[in-house]
Amino acid sequence: MQQEGGIKIYPSVLAADMGRLKEMAQAAAAAGADGLHLDIMDGYFVNNISMGFDLISDLRSVTNLPISVHLMVMWPEWYIPRCAEKGADTILFHVEARSEIETALRVARRMGSRVGLVLNPETPAESAVPHLGLCDEILCMSVHPGFGGQVFIESVLYKIRLIRKEFPQGIVSVDGGLDADTSAKAVECGADLLYLGTYLFKAQNMAATIANLRKQCRRADA
Repeated sequence: MQQEGGIKIYPSVLAADMGRLKEMAQAAAAAGADGLHLDIMDGYFVNNISMGFDLISDLRSVTNLPISVHLMVMWPEWYIPRCAEKGADTILFHVEARSEIETALRVARRMGSRVGLVLNPETPAESAVPHLGLCDEILCMSVHPGFGGQVFIESVLYKIRLIRKEFPQGIVSVDGGLDADTSAKAVECGADLLYLGTYLFKAQNMAATIANLRKQCRRADA
């Protein structure tokens, strides 16, 4: 059962047309999105590089939607202050990163941001449990981080259930390979925030797609 307030849907701008990013961010807001999601990669934690800090402030200048930043980086404490300064509302980083997890969580909190941990598909739920007291959100990756357009990994659904049981008052989010069907499965297992890229930005009508997602997720959570 998801938290009171209903499912939240954040389009992931990694899948947007980068040449029209501000326009597409505004279109997402008009389509009924609850926030925007950015992926920042360092080329070390994942074998790819994407998006700099200025993109956060660029988006902040054209939308009032909450901005969630997913740090796919090896040393998140280097990145957290700049993300917060540029306007990130939520900062998420990987439990698998080379950092003192609770130190990094506290840095984000001192900067005034909501904060959470990200778990790769193979990482057990137990890795996040000792740190839940400092977290606002736990993000379960349902694909391997670093590239869009991957297929949803069904085995992550069990992890979502475990996290929800251990984290009843927190936000449980999911990212990767989501569509109407897999989103409903994730919500049924306890997710209450969905990050979707290709499925939304490649849709012919994003507003209708988001409306259908909400309908499917309400049915799954009934």
